[in-house]
Amino acid sequence: MQGLITKSTGSWYQAQTPDGQRYDCRIKGKFRIKGITTTNPIAVGDVVDFELEPEQGTGVITNLHPRKNYIIRKSINLSKQAQIIAANLDQALLVVTLASPRTSLGFIDRFLVTAEAYDIPAKLIFNKLDLFSDEGLEILQAYKAIYEDIGYPCYEVSALEGTNIDAVQALLKDNITLISGHSGVGKSSLINRLLPDLDLRTHQISEWSDKGMHTTTFAEMFELPQGGFIIDTPGIRELGIIDIEKQELSHFFPEMRERMHDCRFNNCRHINEPGCAVLEALENEDIAPSRYESYLSIYNGNDTRS
Repeated sequence: MQGLITKSTGSWYQAQTPDGQRYDCRIKGKFRIKGITTTNPIAVGDVVDFELEPEQGTGVITNLHPRKNYIIRKSINLSKQAQIIAANLDQALLVVTLASPRTSLGFIDRFLVTAEAYDIPAKLIFNKLDLFSDEGLEILQAYKAIYEDIGYPCYEVSALEGTNIDAVQALLKDNITLISGHSGVGKSSLINRLLPDLDLRTHQISEWSDKGMHTTTFAEMFELPQGGFIIDTPGIRELGIIDIEKQELSHFFPEMRERMHDCRFNNCRHINEPGCAVLEALENEDIAPSRYESYLSIYNGNDTRS
């Protein structure tokens, strides 16, 4: 049988078959000895093959289908390992707030770099519009200008009041969409707006995951009535960059990528080299200083700032 992984507790996985049936599944031991260096060999969004265990009514996962992409971060507890947040995504939405809590530009940039590195189109959702003062709205427009100028669509919403939720709904149709962000930015409120009947389903999933299984919080996938799925993730406090070499980093900043071939040296680091087109663009204010600061921070290994 083939299934789409819609839920994980770390030890057990929920697989949804094409006809909508869901089965609790576990992994065959061989998955853990294939040199997989992530803390979770199977992630939400993965497509797997599984066999039913007739007596238990549960399944055993026998095969993982190739992923078209995935989004990954350093494991919090095991720095040499990584955690796959979700797989096979059509897009990723980062929910951002300028206060209560504040999402730093550095965090936004690390998320966007990770999405670029794994070929996942990303968009920014600025939430809590209802809390903005006039000064806050000016800052919001400045933030939006930074990212829209380099090709990242930005949306202003209030999950609390329902403002512009229709625009987000339109983005989701027939797509598999990751929704991510810091704890407290309003991801749950946004998802409840997008799926008003989710309270019951969330309760059902809590019961399912309370079977004495491993209770590490992983992503969850929910089906949308208009077609497609959203993947809710636990709040991310830090986002460590992984599997990106220093010499490749500028490839994942679109404003640097489009200029790197104009540098005098083909191995330019864009730090202090003469004839660097990136530094020239920075001086001419064609590259946002905050973006360049993020580049330097990641390049120098200081990539887990909140």
